[in-house]
Amino acid sequence: MAKESIKAREIKREKLVAKYAAKRADLKAKGDYEALQALPKNSSPVRLHNRCKLTGRPKGYMRQFGISRINFREMALSGLIPGVTKASW
Repeated sequence: MAKESIKAREIKREKLVAKYAAKRADLKAKGDYEALQALPKNSSPVRLHNRCKLTGRPKGYMRQFGISRINFREMALSGLIPGVTKASW
């Protein structure tokens, strides 16, 4: 499990990105790069990192489900994810 402070920091970044998205797009369209640099660093979408919604694990993230590969496997094997079955051929 990731520390709560790390998860909170990521949530804070997501809010900042959403807040400044329109302004950032407008400044990019104008080509005003000095004003872009004046925006907060964490308002850049590049600084976001996908994390597991359950544990906060940063690696092995599956976009389609929003969780890490480990949680995905546990949930799939216990039947908690509809439509997912173990492959057999």
